[in-house]
Amino acid sequence: MSYDVIIVGAGSMGMAAGYYLTLAGKRVLLLDSFNPPHDRGAHHGDTRIIRHAYGEGGIYVPLALRAQKLWLDLERESGRKLFYQTGVLNVGTRNSIFLQQVVSSSEDYSLPLQKVDSNKIHTIWPGISLPEDYMGCFESESGVLKSEECIRAYREQLELHQVNIVTNASVQELSIDSAGVTVHTADESYQGRALIVTAGAWSSKLLSLMNIHPPLVTKRKTFAWFEADDFLFGEERFPAFTFETSLGHYYGFPSMGGAGLKVGRHDGGLRINPDEAIPEFGALQEDEEDLRLFLSRFMPLSNMKLLKGKTCTYTLTPDEHFIIDAHPVYPHITFAAGFSGHGFKFSSVVGEILCQLITTGRSKHDISLFSMNRFKTGDLS
Repeated sequence: MSYDVIIVGAGSMGMAAGYYLTLAGKRVLLLDSFNPPHDRGAHHGDTRIIRHAYGEGGIYVPLALRAQKLWLDLERESGRKLFYQTGVLNVGTRNSIFLQQVVSSSEDYSLPLQKVDSNKIHTIWPGISLPEDYMGCFESESGVLKSEECIRAYREQLELHQVNIVTNASVQELSIDSAGVTVHTADESYQGRALIVTAGAWSSKLLSLMNIHPPLVTKRKTFAWFEADDFLFGEERFPAFTFETSLGHYYGFPSMGGAGLKVGRHDGGLRINPDEAIPEFGALQEDEEDLRLFLSRFMPLSNMKLLKGKTCTYTLTPDEHFIIDAHPVYPHITFAAGFSGHGFKFSSVVGEILCQLITTGRSKHDISLFSMNRFKTGDLS
């Protein structure tokens, strides 16, 4: 059987792209080395923050707002609860560039945003304790996505449309020409008119088969849940959060359904080979110690009893902006990679973008920032 589009990598972006291509009437095949949702991807770990006023740059705001709409559409279509409007509190020092961009993007797009000083933060959320020179920006309409539920929702919708999803199938070789593509796994070969590569930590490996060499680094990331008083830290009272501190850049979630206060560190991380086993949480002494240090400084009323810890992966570009582009010779081949630890919230709209690139050759969204051409080291021969 020949397909209109073959998608290699059926994680966050791949599932979304498959869904929107299917709605556009395309015959789609999805291939994945694992069985999504799974614990080897960037979507692992139950929850992800969705922010609208964006500290990484205003160009992301229209994408975040469109992504939010698409998540709510998927929630209605699937009947699964995907989004929780907990609000998001962004914290940093008064001269934080990240917070300055949060404020400017909220002003540029008329987004609701409450600026609060350290004392007001402690009054509103007594579980938080901040130095005097810290402040916060609270987004009331943002919140939490259930990341693995989102993957399940897309997959269920694809299966309802009888889309072929082949799991535990690692791609060994790609054959491409102006007429289409052939994707070879260990057991089978598949023909398609177009190809999308959304392979997460394995993007470099697969794109290199087409002489595309994005400057990507994959890192092991850790996060954990700690026992906490739901009166202080429960989802009805406490927001999702990002903290830019002298210790590092941290993020976290309220205790969702009594699961505990979840905390992770955004910066840092151990560089890894995704083909090798990822050390489990606790394999390094700093896994737990680093998160405890953050809690002791900024959320001292949490009792810091570890409930469980997990790992996921970040695949980072040098500037930590995404890569979304097409092959310069074969426009029927597109790829999305390097989401740098802040991409999941956008996966719905990235799926829509990839659908548009394949079906019309261009996207209605501004993706100029995400071109491979910004990297001198990226070989697009």
